[in-house]
Amino acid sequence: VQLVESGGGLVQAGDSLRLSCAASGRTFSNYVMGWFRQAPGKEREFVAVISSSGSTTYYADSVKGRFTISRDNAKNTVYLQMNSLKAEDTAVYFCAAHWIWTTEPAQYDNWGQGTQVTVSS
Repeated sequence: VQLVESGGGLVQAGDSLRLSCAASGRTFSNYVMGWFRQAPGKEREFVAVISSSGSTTYYADSVKGRFTISRDNAKNTVYLQMNSLKAEDTAVYFCAAHWIWTTEPAQYDNWGQGTQVTVSS
């Protein structure tokens, strides 16, 4: 599966952004989809994951209550709605696909190119 993220940008603290990840190739609805982020000088970290049907989601504690992951299998797209953004949310955001439920970035082998999110304080 090929993944392309979009929707990043420069915003102020407290603003919102919605990231999209469009998939092509093999059957999107079979994949667990995750969002991850990587800040300069830091390792890639888990943000959110959603089951193949969309019925189950899980979030990192740092974004719980502010971010929402969702998917539209008819459009082969997964979203990350980010509200109440903070300066510490600044990072390159990646979507990734896997057959199994996991929050470990090393276990994903299908990645998008990433989209930059910068939050000014």
